[in-house]
Amino acid sequence: MAAAESSCSSMKEVMVDVDSKQQRAKPHWYERYVQPCVAELVGSALFIFIGCLSVVEDAGGTGRLQPALAHGLALGLTIAVLGNISGGHFNPAVSLGVWLVGGLNITMLIPYWISQLCGGIIGASLTKAVTTDEHYANATGGAFSGIVADEQIPSVLVGEIVMTTFLVLAVCMGAVNEETKTPLAPFCIGLTVTVDILAGGAISGACMNPARAFGPALVANYWDYHWVYWVGPMLAGLLVGALVRLLIGDQTTRLFLK
Repeated sequence: MAAAESSCSSMKEVMVDVDSKQQRAKPHWYERYVQPCVAELVGSALFIFIGCLSVVEDAGGTGRLQPALAHGLALGLTIAVLGNISGGHFNPAVSLGVWLVGGLNITMLIPYWISQLCGGIIGASLTKAVTTDEHYANATGGAFSGIVADEQIPSVLVGEIVMTTFLVLAVCMGAVNEETKTPLAPFCIGLTVTVDILAGGAISGACMNPARAFGPALVANYWDYHWVYWVGPMLAGLLVGALVRLLIGDQTTRLFLK
């Protein structure tokens, strides 16, 4: 009898211990909803500040190398530091693609976008605050000013779609898709940005990020052909979402042929 009571008591203790562990494991609402948005805001601000600053203060003779390295290294480092909190998107097109492949709850999509755009404004404002008026004006504050005629729109739009597809694919396959996840994802994603800027910077400026376009455009009040840098990257996010969901995702991600 005593042995039975002892066994029953031990089982109750184990169940209580399991329940308490489950309660502790459940994240607080702040960590689920607020902290990721704060991480996206801070990360976007830092990334876009470094990116804009590298364009405004571009040393003569380096060509696209300085902006390419600055953008790629800043993004990779920011993802490595903040990625475990929010996923390290810092880009509305990336958030769209990650949501489509099941890596982001739909309730967080709009808050992420707002955080990223606000981060872009902060980053662009910091750039204006630390640079001289002459340098800032010469570079239009880091805004994308490469399109000067309507004839350039098709090539710029296609370039943005292809380069952003490469970037979003690196994020979705390197950081979300279970079978292809890698701890080198921050490095791979940052390197993708560097490669895109080196290859396509002369075609479109290699924006790949509506938040990177929006912040400097607002602060510098430069809106010429701004829509291109929204349409191209967002179409790429949709394209990658469909590609991963239908063809190259793992069994838990694909919609068909599971």
